[in-house]
Amino acid sequence: MHSAAGPGMFPMKPISSTLKALIATCAIWLAYVPANAADLPPAPLPQAPAAAPVPYYNWTGFYVGVNGGGAWGSQDPWNIVTNRFDHLSTNISGGIVGGTIGAQIQASHVVMGLEADLDWANIRGSTFGFPTVGGVPVTAPINAETKIDWESTLRFRVGYANDAWLLYGTGGLAVLGAKTTLTTSTGACTAIFNSCSGTDRQVGVTFGGGLEYGFTPSLSAKVEYLYITAASFEVSRHSEVRAGLNYRFGGF
Repeated sequence: MHSAAGPGMFPMKPISSTLKALIATCAIWLAYVPANAADLPPAPLPQAPAAAPVPYYNWTGFYVGVNGGGAWGSQDPWNIVTNRFDHLSTNISGGIVGGTIGAQIQASHVVMGLEADLDWANIRGSTFGFPTVGGVPVTAPINAETKIDWESTLRFRVGYANDAWLLYGTGGLAVLGAKTTLTTSTGACTAIFNSCSGTDRQVGVTFGGGLEYGFTPSLSAKVEYLYITAASFEVSRHSEVRAGLNYRFGGF
C-alpha cells in the first residue's frame, strides 16, 4: 500500500544518499589541498639578527707611558776625560728605565707621530790597559770604569696599523750622559789625564722599529729595538731592546 504525498509536500531523498555525497565531496577536497600545497615554496627560516659592526681600533691621540729594557755595545773610556790618547773600544751593557710622551695620528692604515723619552741608565763596562799614542803605550796601566747613566731620544714614528696591531719604524736624535772614572796603582791619574773622572754629553742619532698592541681603547703595550750612536770626543754605539706600556688620551 502506497501513501501519496499531500499537497505542498516534496518527496524526500533517503538519508543515506545525502551522507554518501558529503563524504565524496570531503574526499575530493582533502586530495586537492595537499597536492597543491606541495607546489608552494617552503616557508623562510627565521633569520638571526645582524651583528653590529666591530669598530676599528683608533691609534690617534696624545699618550704617556713607561719603558724599560736592556742595552749592549761599546764606548771609549779614555776620551771622556781627554782626547790625547788613541781610541779604545770597551764593551758596555746594562739596563734602562724611564718615561715616554708622544702624539700620533692615524689615516686609514697609516699611523704617524712624534715620540720622546728620558731614561735613567746603568750601561757600564770596564777595561784595564795602557793608554797609547800612535799605538805606543805612554803610561802605566790604568783601570777605567765607564758608563752611560742617562739617555734621551726624540724620534719620528711611522707605522702600519692592522686594527689593534701597529708595526712601526722610528728614528731621530739621541743625547747620552757618559761618565768615566780612572784609577791607577799609584793614584797618579791626574798627572796623565786632565782628571781622574769625567762626564760627557754625547749627541747622535737613533733608529729602529717595534710592534705595539692595543688591548683596550686607551692602553697599549709595545716591544721595540733601537740602535744608538752618539759622539763627543768619543763615539758610543749600542743596541737596546725595550718593552713599554702607553696610555692614550685621544684627541686631535
